[in-house]
Amino acid sequence: MKKMTQRAAGLLILVVGLIAPGLYAQQPTGLQASFGSDVGTLSDKFTGLARVLDGKYDYKPGPSVRATGEVLNMIVMENGMLAAVVAGAAPGARPAPVTEAAKMQDALKSSYANLKKVIEGLSESDLNASVKMFGRDTTKRGAILMLLNDQHEHLGQLIAYARVNGVVPPWSK
Repeated sequence: MKKMTQRAAGLLILVVGLIAPGLYAQQPTGLQASFGSDVGTLSDKFTGLARVLDGKYDYKPGPSVRATGEVLNMIVMENGMLAAVVAGAAPGARPAPVTEAAKMQDALKSSYANLKKVIEGLSESDLNASVKMFGRDTTKRGAILMLLNDQHEHLGQLIAYARVNGVVPPWSK
């Protein structure tokens, strides 16, 4: 029995020794990790709002203001655009508008997962690379900051929409 326990322990040490360096190397660090964390938070909050605002996608507080569904669709579009810009790819076609809550949640989760993967895969020098965003010269770091800051504003917008409609954001319960 003692011999079998020693073999199992030895095998476990060997497996951990082989796997651990690969796991450690894949963890993003620095700004990439911070941006990735923020993207994850935005994903959770927008997805939660998309769920609790089901049936209110047409709501808008006045003319010339985006409706709930338009804001959510814009977020999905922005995520795809930003992922393409920081990956050095051409932006894809604008996604078709989504109007069903379950599909919107999937679209948000998917777009944020892709964006997070792209951002966390950047190196420090990648963050300093020049790009164009909305016709302006910036860096990949600047483009990420620009879009994430914009999305925080839209998050506040949708929180206000929810509260006006008597809907409590899921994380506030």
